[in-house]
Order: sequence, then C-alpha cells, then structure tokens
Amino acid sequence: MAHHYAYMMRVAEVREPENYAEAAKDANWCAAMEEEMRVLAENETWDLADPPKGVKPIGCRWVYKIQYNTNGLVNRYKAQLVAKGNAQQQGIDYDETGVAKMMTVRALLTIATANGLHLHQMDVTAFLQGELEEQVYKVQPPGFHSGTNTSAVYRLNKSLYGLKQDPHA
Repeated sequence: MAHHYAYMMRVAEVREPENYAEAAKDANWCAAMEEEMRVLAENETWDLADPPKGVKPIGCRWVYKIQYNTNGLVNRYKAQLVAKGNAQQQGIDYDETGVAKMMTVRALLTIATANGLHLHQMDVTAFLQGELEEQVYKVQPPGFHSGTNTSAVYRLNKSLYGLKQDPHA
C-alpha cells in the first residue's frame, strides 16, 4: 500500500504543460519537442513551401504527456505535434475520413463473441507513415520556424495526428 502512495505523490509533483509557452520554460519539454520534430523530419512528413493563393493552412498545437515508470519516477517526457483538423473542409482538405461506423464495430464484436474469439485494443501509431493524397498545408509549429521566411507553411506529405483523413491515410 505504501508504494502506491509514493507513486501517487510522485505523479502529483510533475505537471504537464497546457501550451507551448509553459513547455518552453522547461528543458525536458524542449528536448521532447526537438525529438518530435527530428522524427517528423526523418519521416519526411512535410516540405517547406510558400502558401498557395486562396488556401488557408490549418493550425497545429503541441500535446504534452509524461510517461511514468511503475515506481512513479518520470520515464519520458513526450511532446506530440497534432494538426487542428477541425479547421479542415471536406472536398478541399480531405475527401474521406475512414472512421469505422458503430454498426460495423458492433457486428465485429458480435462475431467475435459468438465464435469465442479474443479481441485486443491497441493504439496504432502508423498515422505518421500514411501517405496523403490531398494537398494539405499547415502552419509551422510554435517555436519551430524554419529559416527567415516566417510566412512559409508546411505542405504535408504524410498524415499527422489530428487530420480528418488520419484513419484513411
């Protein structure tokens, strides 16, 4: 029982930032954001481009999470860049979403139950590998402007968390 108390006390000590301004004050979060940008660059997620006329690039934001060891110590600071997909317009930024319908999920669960099958839930991180068919432009992330052209945007080559077409890509 005492080890659970110690774990909870340690978890309560460290707070996840709510925005970039808070995160930028802490070297751990800065390193986590640098790592995320490095991985996105290695995956060739985007190309820097001038914004096309008549196209409004979608925004993005940082999401911060702390991953803990079982003893309550911080294992990893995780910063993830996500797109503000709520600004996307169907027919312009995306055509299909690829989200499963609830009827399909129920049918799958019924078949699995009837046949005594075991199901496992998992979070698929293949979103970063999905090639985009549509031309999607997003603003440069807070704190990471490339070069001197601050009006430049990223033309996405691969899917980014938060886009409407994530599951489809």
